[in-house]
Amino acid sequence: METKDITGKKVHHGHNVKRLRQSRGIKQQAIAHELELSQQVISKYEQMEELDEEILQKFAKALDISVDVIKMLEEDPVAIYIENNTFESVNDNAKINVASDDSSTNTFNELDKVIELYERLLKTEQERNTALEDRLSKLEEKLNGKK
Repeated sequence: METKDITGKKVHHGHNVKRLRQSRGIKQQAIAHELELSQQVISKYEQMEELDEEILQKFAKALDISVDVIKMLEEDPVAIYIENNTFESVNDNAKINVASDDSSTNTFNELDKVIELYERLLKTEQERNTALEDRLSKLEEKLNGKK
């Protein structure tokens, strides 16, 4: 469903329009109003692999970008996966769904992961400080021993 240009890059004009629109926080209805089209037509364009030059020009103007950006933006599966995932944050019970190779879904608490990471960083920093303090005390002993 994706087109390939001469350089082998995967390009999908409709998906690029959607990604750029979403990155700017613009709703389909808003861009439809600006282009004097219906929201359904915008949705249809966003599903099309290739858009004609006139439509690309209209979208580029509405999004305040160059047509080349729409034409050259590559399909990156990882970026698209991240963009399409929504992160729910409800107080401390925020959960993220992460796809794994076996197609099962794992959930974990965001805050727990942040705390775990912080604790590991703190432990590493404490170990580093202890090692530096040991080296400093050995150097002090050597200096005091020479006097």
